[in-house]
Amino acid sequence: MRILLSILALALAWPVEAREAVDASAPEKLSVTVYRNPDRGEGEKMDRNWPQGFAMISEVRTVTLPAGESTIRFTGVSEGMVAVSAIVTGLPGGTIEKNRNADLLSPAALVDGTLGNRVTITRTNPATGKAQSEDAIVRTRADGGLVLQTAQGFEAVRCSGLPEGLTYNRVPVGLSAQPVFTIDTRSPAGGTYQVTLTYISWGFDWEANYVARLREGMGEGRLKVDLLSWLTLLNDNDQSFDNAELMAVAGKLNIGSDFQALADPPQARALSLTCYPFGSTAAGSPIYGFPPPPPPPPPPAAVAYADSAEIVVTGARITQKALESPSPVSVVAAEEVLGDLKLYRVPERVDVSAKGQKQVAFLDRKGVKGKFLYITDCDRGGNDGFHPAAMQLLALNEKKDGLGQSLPMGGMTIYEPTEMGDLLVAETRLRDYALSQEVELDLPESSQVQVSCGVVGEWKEGRKSYPMRAIVANANDEPITMRLKLGWAADVEVQGMKGSRVKDGFRIVEVEVPANSRRTYDFRLRETGSD
Repeated sequence: MRILLSILALALAWPVEAREAVDASAPEKLSVTVYRNPDRGEGEKMDRNWPQGFAMISEVRTVTLPAGESTIRFTGVSEGMVAVSAIVTGLPGGTIEKNRNADLLSPAALVDGTLGNRVTITRTNPATGKAQSEDAIVRTRADGGLVLQTAQGFEAVRCSGLPEGLTYNRVPVGLSAQPVFTIDTRSPAGGTYQVTLTYISWGFDWEANYVARLREGMGEGRLKVDLLSWLTLLNDNDQSFDNAELMAVAGKLNIGSDFQALADPPQARALSLTCYPFGSTAAGSPIYGFPPPPPPPPPPAAVAYADSAEIVVTGARITQKALESPSPVSVVAAEEVLGDLKLYRVPERVDVSAKGQKQVAFLDRKGVKGKFLYITDCDRGGNDGFHPAAMQLLALNEKKDGLGQSLPMGGMTIYEPTEMGDLLVAETRLRDYALSQEVELDLPESSQVQVSCGVVGEWKEGRKSYPMRAIVANANDEPITMRLKLGWAADVEVQGMKGSRVKDGFRIVEVEVPANSRRTYDFRLRETGSD
């Protein structure tokens, strides 16, 4: 027993060799693959103020390791990094432990990291009005005010009412102005290695934006469309990814993790300065009378303090970069297949700017064939008289018709040329469309086509067959196609009209109405199922 206790005491007393910290180089190659917000519906726009998609980021860096165990610091990772998703490949000894550093370089972190060490305080002499500097020692942490020890004794900073500033001669070990990810590793012989850090980051999103220009009609309601499309990608993080290979993935992934909760971005803590209590018997003391108001909440990022002239790190002053909103680039993204998803790869390396958006063209088609379609509901309900018909712009997603490429979800703006120039016709939204699908774009109701459709006579309980009448008035100078939606295909059959078919679960009939004419169509609906 005594031997075991002696061995245990010896083990506890044996000094543990600290791991040497080494910094990986800046990223030499970058790849950013952006995924859409999986919870965003077909009709919802991307929230530019609160993007809830994510990105997979891959960084290639170089690191020189000593023999034995060491800690590698990856500086400048995304603040939305999901640390549990990070993997590092290319290390000779693998990964022992990984950590996400929680503290950014900030006034409070500087004070805490310099506790017990010397700083320089510069303040104005009230007698001469000149600035004077002297050495001081930090004696308190940043969470209860800042007290320094000088040649005159102990004093609280900024309690004299005179301008005061602190200068630190170094940045405390472990602090960085950018987020840091660290891993512990082991290398038997040491050496220089090229490693790849791959991780998921929160705070990205993307959507497609389309601009369609209608060309002169081809007759009988047919037309051609010039279509230009952009991928609009958003990065809400404070980090830029320069000269990166950029990709965007269309489709919905099965995501079970809450990336927002797992991201846990690092904090830049504010410096709250508290002075000695002052007051009067009338106003009360801040300590024994009325409590002081709480300090203001800290800004979310360290750059909020970067332009402060009162706290400076010698040789490491930070300047706040202007938020970038780059103009669209001229390169065109290429479409690739990624399982059941579609991937759009930008052929040239681009900069994904912090707090900015990037637009990349991915589709430019001239003369896409299309046509206008007019639609109305015509079921067993009552007839409410004439009303404007709904409109759609239809195009078949085939190469022979001028398209032949999958179309990701997004918004579309439609223009029509006139003698006064291009005029706005409509704004609408697209869902995801695959090859060979019929693209349907909802347009405003028509002012030229009026329709009336419903049961002829009174509706009676228990009837299985109903006489129906549709009246279509076309004031256009060209013939039109009118689609009558007659109800769910499982519930009704149509009698007395040819060409009925099933479309998206509805029983429909399409009829041609000549230009500047009015047509009446009589038919019957027969119930085949239960409501």
